[in-house]
Amino acid sequence: MNLKRIETFVLVATLRSFRKAAEQQFTTQPAISSRIAGLEKELGVILFDRDASPISLTAKGRELLPYAEKMLISAEQFERRAENNALLSGTLRLGVSESIVHTWLTAFLRCLHDKFPSLDIDVTVDVTSNLRHDLLDRTLDLAFLMGPVSEPSVTNLPLCSYPLAWVASPSIALPDSVESLEHLAPWPIITYARNTLPFCEIKEHVAQADVSGVHFFTSSSLSACLRMTADGLGVATLPMAIAAPEIASGRLRIVECNWTPSPLEFTASFMRAPLNGAAQEAAKLATQVAARHAGEHTLIE
Repeated sequence: MNLKRIETFVLVATLRSFRKAAEQQFTTQPAISSRIAGLEKELGVILFDRDASPISLTAKGRELLPYAEKMLISAEQFERRAENNALLSGTLRLGVSESIVHTWLTAFLRCLHDKFPSLDIDVTVDVTSNLRHDLLDRTLDLAFLMGPVSEPSVTNLPLCSYPLAWVASPSIALPDSVESLEHLAPWPIITYARNTLPFCEIKEHVAQADVSGVHFFTSSSLSACLRMTADGLGVATLPMAIAAPEIASGRLRIVECNWTPSPLEFTASFMRAPLNGAAQEAAKLATQVAARHAGEHTLIE
């Protein structure tokens, strides 16, 4: 039985689209249709209701899908048992939150290349909401994002946690310690983009505390947030791991406040099926690199 046809069957069943499956396998929609038709002829059954919108599995298709997934997992395990890292080739489409770019991404990519030299890496840096969308849409194979992604089809491996701190430029006439966000209101609050968890948490706290006159300068770029804060534009809540070098250089200082947003919790998230061996292995390696970075950072402190 042609394993490529089995893989195509699982992919179409997961995406519920011949077109998206064709995009994932870098081929044409007629080629995907031909594979499915060939598999149906070989099995003597109809797997998809093509008149449905979007297409859906027939009763027999739903019955066979778990077995097809097991076949792909067994094939992946067979290759892994060969202990030949060269088997992992092609391109891994990796989505990354910018906080990780500024910490251990380079170390991870170096380790990944050393372990899987035949694997190309396509890195996309974006906010978590976009990374989550692209992961579920399968335009990404693996994402390092503020997780977990609460979908039954997604595997989430814990990566790292970054505590946040209020920081400001020494040029701002602000005491080192303030009692509440109300004392920060005269300056813009510089923070993550509006479609992120940190911004939503800060905005909710401002509303609950009934703090008036607060203005936000938001950005999807962490580098931009750092630069605006160091230039004295406002007060920011940033990961300590990112702000530490600027604090050490004297360009930023910590502002103690009675409330700080929750730490940023990151996961390595990938789709369970069809099984993507490169994404799974890269996710496991990322947990090791992130743990090593956290240990080294603790020792430095």
